[in-house]
Amino acid sequence: RLLPGLSTARVRQRQAQNHWMHTMASYGHTHRQICRRSNDLSSIPLKNNGFLSTWSIGFIVVVASLISPSSSFSRSPNLQHRQCSHSLNHRPILSINSACQSTRASWCLAASSTSDDTLATASSGIADTERLETLAQLVNDALDEHGSEVLKTFNARVGVISPDAYADDDDFQQNYLRLGLVASDNFKNDQTVASLPFYDTDGSGLALAPHLAAKVVYEKVLPEGYDGWTGDVGLLAMLLLNEMARLNVDGGMGIDLPKRKEAAQSLMAAWVVSLPSPEEMSVLHPLNWDEDAQEQLQSSSTKKIYRLLDDIDDDSSWLDEKVWALDRTKFPETIKIKIGDDVAEERPCFSPDGFRYAVSLVRSRSFFVDGSLRLLPYLDYANHDDFDTYELRDGGIGTLWGSAKGALLKSGKKLQPGDEVRISYGPKGPADYLLDHGFVPPMCRVSSNGGAVSAELSYEVDDADRFRDDKLDVLEYETYELAPMEPLQTFDVTGGPGSTGEPDPAMIQFLRLTKLGGKDAFLLESIFRKEIWGFVSEPVSEDNERAATTAVIDACERALADMIEEGEEGSDGTASEKERLCTMVRESEREALDRTLVFAKQEAEALDLKEYYQERRLKSLGLDSEWSQEDDILGGGGGRVPGGADYDW
Repeated sequence: RLLPGLSTARVRQRQAQNHWMHTMASYGHTHRQICRRSNDLSSIPLKNNGFLSTWSIGFIVVVASLISPSSSFSRSPNLQHRQCSHSLNHRPILSINSACQSTRASWCLAASSTSDDTLATASSGIADTERLETLAQLVNDALDEHGSEVLKTFNARVGVISPDAYADDDDFQQNYLRLGLVASDNFKNDQTVASLPFYDTDGSGLALAPHLAAKVVYEKVLPEGYDGWTGDVGLLAMLLLNEMARLNVDGGMGIDLPKRKEAAQSLMAAWVVSLPSPEEMSVLHPLNWDEDAQEQLQSSSTKKIYRLLDDIDDDSSWLDEKVWALDRTKFPETIKIKIGDDVAEERPCFSPDGFRYAVSLVRSRSFFVDGSLRLLPYLDYANHDDFDTYELRDGGIGTLWGSAKGALLKSGKKLQPGDEVRISYGPKGPADYLLDHGFVPPMCRVSSNGGAVSAELSYEVDDADRFRDDKLDVLEYETYELAPMEPLQTFDVTGGPGSTGEPDPAMIQFLRLTKLGGKDAFLLESIFRKEIWGFVSEPVSEDNERAATTAVIDACERALADMIEEGEEGSDGTASEKERLCTMVRESEREALDRTLVFAKQEAEALDLKEYYQERRLKSLGLDSEWSQEDDILGGGGGRVPGGADYDW
């Protein structure tokens, strides 16, 4: 379907999935795709019925529901919190010293992960402990007043998590403060800490899902079929901006949807207020870094931040011109949000700057559960840990009316009151963690103990390929029924402990198809159309295999050459924290690319040892045995004799 003014080329080149969704199987073999974009900003983006996202990141939702007698909810803000060396005093603002956590869990996140809201440094614009305590107090007050009415199960409190005083200086990410979830009860491993039902029909709960933007909140504002370059992330960002506008101290703005009961709306308001400010996000998240830092990250990774920024700019430009600027009373460029009793902070809202700010919040705080990306008020305070944690998962939740679909937060180990509740953000690569959450966890770093590292390589069907149309036809109709492939594909290559550097089989399969030509082109004939994708899952010919292997080698060498070597230290001989984050990503991706390059070169030297299509075909027909002259002598022993078959001609 085409909307008026939408070019056919743009539809054909439409991105088939969000860039941030590229990484769920960073350590396995999955293929992903990114279509090329045109620069026609006047066109209305339209979702392509192409590739469906297959990665799944754990995610949890807070929604409104009536509490049943069996519901579990923590009400008391005054808990005695356990520490290894000493106990905390009773206080309404929860605080934990991460030094008392296990060694593996003691590191602190560096940026706006799902709950990395602030950090304690002298940097301009970064919140201090006092502000964090104010925000935690607001959130816990809202939980005390309305939590039992809205939340199904929530056996935790929101607290200020302080950095480890004895942190290794090399792990500078431990120098940050942020809010986190603190257990208010004893838990065994794999026990539910919080369970929250979904209310996707009308959005009357706390959960924000992309379909609510198009079908509920912006139904009368956005054109039918709208789906921008930022995809579901952009739709969630628009919902978040609307929630901010509804809290404007000079009078509620935005669209007064979705409709919620007073208790649910009060909880939503407290959550929105607690989000990191734009000033904080300019330090915490790469999308809001200064241009020099973004340029360094662009040159440090195969996952390009400029691609994300272009998508954000394209969507915000179109929305600003076609939607927001038409009604500034409803869609203000800036709003003021009240923090505590006296402080009102100004934040960008329905503007390009506001949209980028909201996108960075969504990328850092959203989870993928039950087939949809969602924002999760309150439970998104849970921090990440590489070990002894689970991803958020979907499941059935009991209510007064039976069972409802919802999300579950499970403990990954035994917890006592006062222990921090952590989760896993999923198996991503270093660049994905940085671009999503603003930090690089230990499992994604190259070290003496290894690390699960990854990079990405992109390939496409050549525009000048004489068989391009045939190959596009195969990709669209004969690859995967629910996920037809686009002419441009992006794949992960991995390194780390135990990795051989072997590329994703789907990547080699795609390359064999794109490199088909010459004597192998007969496989593109219509008679083989239903079978060709299976054929290219194995070597086709030595020339074809050489071309595919060479493509991998060239891509790895180009990616390694593009990564900067200099710029890791400042003018005073020390590296800034942003530069050190870029260095972590660069070193990890180099490791993955180097291993892949070595493997590809070894494959190139062993092409004569592989079995190709011709040999496999002859074998399947029983024609693979060696011929001798005696076989042609009649009665010579049952060999292949011309005319000797028992056919009734």
